[in-house]
Amino acid sequence: MPRFRVTVEYDGGPFVGWQRQDNGLSVQQVMEEALHRLTGKPVRVQGAGRTDAGVHALGQVAHFDLQRDWLPYKIRDGMNFHMKPHPVAILEVAAVEADFHARFSAIQRHYLYRILNRRAPPAVLRGRVWHVPVPLDHEAMHEAAQALAGLHDFTTFRASRCQAKNPVRDINEISVIRRGEEIHLRVSARAFLHNQIRSIAGSLKLVGEGRWPTERIAQALAARDRKACGPVAPPEGLYLTQVDY
Repeated sequence: MPRFRVTVEYDGGPFVGWQRQDNGLSVQQVMEEALHRLTGKPVRVQGAGRTDAGVHALGQVAHFDLQRDWLPYKIRDGMNFHMKPHPVAILEVAAVEADFHARFSAIQRHYLYRILNRRAPPAVLRGRVWHVPVPLDHEAMHEAAQALAGLHDFTTFRASRCQAKNPVRDINEISVIRRGEEIHLRVSARAFLHNQIRSIAGSLKLVGEGRWPTERIAQALAARDRKACGPVAPPEGLYLTQVDY
């Protein structure tokens, strides 16, 4: 059976997340239903990352097997047609080897967290950024974030319901920069814990507001205690931007 890799963009707002669930519509379900209508056969789609409800993607990657060969552009155009009007788009399709796996073959995942840092609330960007009306010191946030780079036990910065057996993760790169009215937190690692980036973003916001000193992030990390974490940032500011193989 030929295997195909697809790059996917979606607005996570209307969905319960990437993964199929009983309590609502997921991105995975929309893609699988589109493939069923396109091919006439049930198709299982495997994604590189299980984004939560409300989290967006600019470069999610998934794979699936079809019972016969297809031209990649016909898969792309056919899926995009059958996924209307849902805010999901197939950007690229490529045939891959049978041992390729969107999740397990990935060597790095890149995320972006967007904070709109201005007094006025968002209109066009509503549901796509975290609005923080008080001024934030992005340089202090960046300085504090560097304590999280490298291999650490991230127990403090993961959800209490996280199912990962090991809380140790290796953050290859983390940065906080300002782009006009927006502050961008970028984080790259091979794998992440449940709510890890949103937990980090919420804690760094406290640094940016001056409520936490920069060294508080390192102290929270060392505590290995969920109670040492700041409030978890909302999902609408988070984007899976790219997956490397």
